[in-house]
Amino acid sequence: MHTVHLDDLLGRERYAGARQEIRRRIIEHKRRRRVQVGDRMSVLFEDAATVWFQTQEMLWVEGITDLDAIRHELRVYGALLPGTNELSATLLLELVEQAGIRDELQRLRGLQRHVALAVDDERVAGIFEQGRESDMRLSAVQYVRFPLSPTLRGRLCDGGPLAIVVDHPAYGHVVPVPEAVRESLVGDLRDAEAGHAALRWVRDG
Repeated sequence: MHTVHLDDLLGRERYAGARQEIRRRIIEHKRRRRVQVGDRMSVLFEDAATVWFQTQEMLWVEGITDLDAIRHELRVYGALLPGTNELSATLLLELVEQAGIRDELQRLRGLQRHVALAVDDERVAGIFEQGRESDMRLSAVQYVRFPLSPTLRGRLCDGGPLAIVVDHPAYGHVVPVPEAVRESLVGDLRDAEAGHAALRWVRDG
């Protein structure tokens, strides 16, 4: 998977001029990377283009121009990229009713032990970033990795079906990954430069 480098970033003035069009392209790109899991959860599979956009937006919103600070943001968001034979994703709990958010997050504690990918019905347990759940609360944003054995990677690349499985007692869903998303993920696994090609398209059109 391509790492996002300092040279990949646009300067503030150039980004300002292209931001509206970049946002249109990243929405289109994310449509091929996102899976809705029930009515309260979505999973966005990360790649170089999504990480580049998050980094670029953070620099824009926070007005960051110091090189050391920019490198720090690159390291922070770069950690979301999948490794070799791995898929990584941001899992978002979409809780909109403010009055019930605290109770809902409490009910979903332990979620990190109940999310997997199924490749040809063989499950791969998600490995969650630590520190985003405590005895008192669960973060609405979770980062998760799915390491694939060479055998499972081969099955997926050869057309094997892919699904997201959530079997938490308070939230259970098995959702087939749409074919457009599956093809995008297979492209990542087959071609280490696929993410960089997507980054260039989102950035430059």
